[in-house]
Amino acid sequence: MERETGREGELFLPFDPGQAGDATLAFIGHLETPWRKGDCPRNLTEARARGGRFVVHLDPAYRAGLEGLSAGMAVILIYWMAAARRDLIRLHPPHRAEGAGSFALRAPARPNPLALGVVRVLAVEPAARWLVVDACDAHDGTPLVDIKPWLAQVDIPPDGPGEAAAAVARRDDPARG
Repeated sequence: MERETGREGELFLPFDPGQAGDATLAFIGHLETPWRKGDCPRNLTEARARGGRFVVHLDPAYRAGLEGLSAGMAVILIYWMAAARRDLIRLHPPHRAEGAGSFALRAPARPNPLALGVVRVLAVEPAARWLVVDACDAHDGTPLVDIKPWLAQVDIPPDGPGEAAAAVARRDDPARG
């Protein structure tokens, strides 16, 4: 179902995924950033260039989850872009010549407005239930869904389709037992 949006080529779903009621998330904290609506970087590169103080606050029940994290580690922050549209499935961002589907873009408008950022931990304070990170591209107060360690041996995909296919073939080879 197409609706007028002011940008040619955008497409909306005929329903709002936010109304489905089939998933429950437990927000584990929130992000403290200098960003407000209308003044938020589009990505982490821009956030790092602009600078600021970026603090990940955990609710008390999740404090023990910080154990094992230390300054210098890379982590993946997963956060909920609460103000984002959920019914826009094809977008035409103003900085792109052509539009694209939401799954081909990093825009917050998507059926489930989850965002992720790979950031560097600068400081950890488990007693205070926070960690300081090098950047964040979310509005101040954005709900935090999860924190995961970033691991090069796990999180970097193979170089190309040929290498990926070879890895799958090796994995599925019955001779490997």
